[in-house]
Amino acid sequence: MTNFANGSGLTVADKYYSQYGLRARELKGSGKKIIGYLSVLGPIEILTAAGVVPFRLKGNVSEAITKGDAYMETIICPFVRNVFDAAIKGKFDFLEGMVLPHQCDSIDRTDDVWANNLQLPYWHYLNVPHVTDDPSIEFMKDILRLLIRSLEKLTGKKITDDDIAQAVKAHNENRQLMRDLYVLRKSNPPMISGTEMMKVLVAAMSLPVDESSALIKSVTEEVKARPMPANGKVPRIMLIGDQIDDVAIIDTIEGAGAHLVMDDLSIGSKMYWTDVDATPDPIQGIAERYLRKLKIPTTFVGDGNTYQENLEARFGHMKQFIKEFKVDGAILFIYKYCDPYGFDVPAMKSFIESGGTPVLYLEDEYSTSTLARVKTRIEAFLEMIA
Repeated sequence: MTNFANGSGLTVADKYYSQYGLRARELKGSGKKIIGYLSVLGPIEILTAAGVVPFRLKGNVSEAITKGDAYMETIICPFVRNVFDAAIKGKFDFLEGMVLPHQCDSIDRTDDVWANNLQLPYWHYLNVPHVTDDPSIEFMKDILRLLIRSLEKLTGKKITDDDIAQAVKAHNENRQLMRDLYVLRKSNPPMISGTEMMKVLVAAMSLPVDESSALIKSVTEEVKARPMPANGKVPRIMLIGDQIDDVAIIDTIEGAGAHLVMDDLSIGSKMYWTDVDATPDPIQGIAERYLRKLKIPTTFVGDGNTYQENLEARFGHMKQFIKEFKVDGAILFIYKYCDPYGFDVPAMKSFIESGGTPVLYLEDEYSTSTLARVKTRIEAFLEMIA
């Protein structure tokens, strides 16, 4: 269990952020099975119920891809290529296996490349549907049961409904704790910086749920004990994108004179804003959360009869974030070759701007090599909205 006696929660978060995978490696040494997952669609409740440690994979924006491109086309999502490159280099050699979701072409069409080259003891492709109607929910429940059976074979342990219900409860509590920490960003200026928050988010996704919750509690107590900051007139920014998991872009935004006060990221609010409902069959609640509650571009939410109603169903939560966190401007930071987000950009941008919030759209690499030109555009945007 992570010990906070010799350091603050933020210090521990910084350690697990900068030495990503450190705790997983320690747990592996103590006999735990570590199962990696690649996106917000990773069913962490099922993994926790199985007694394995869910570990979300990330790349390194400061490290060039030197081996991955020998196996994957360069038109593949740069995030996927970077993570694969890290895996090929042995950065995740503590993994017992991986769960790879059916999400986008860059993931779906490289499943065999991952499986054949990593040669992990356990591999499971999770065939998540893209629509949310009732038959799709039933299908999702079936594929979750297939996952459960494969994990039972791996661990030699029966996964009961009670195991799953307890895991659901633990992860719901974890999500609530993180939402409580997000609330501390509503003050002006925010009580916790965007850089600090990013380190907590990244550290938390590398830990078992109980240790993650303990870390978030410690950080929240530490931040609450800070003196209330004085009011300022610094622009308040919301960052929107997929797996942005490094402080580099956050430092660029805040270094240009803004406060990053909210996000719509797959390691951030997307991960923590929606809970699993307690249902008699716990698989039902999990299926409904991952299909109907997660707002990701690869899942079609069919609520509403008109185009505007569909926009509200897909992006309405962003306007709510903008209102609650008093956001002055939004930055859409989309990775090159990410077609799902790319196709969403025109509708998403116009929807947010229709509420009076200016939007900067950036398409870039999962790399620090291009941050200089990105910084120039961010500075110009902040000058415009100041």
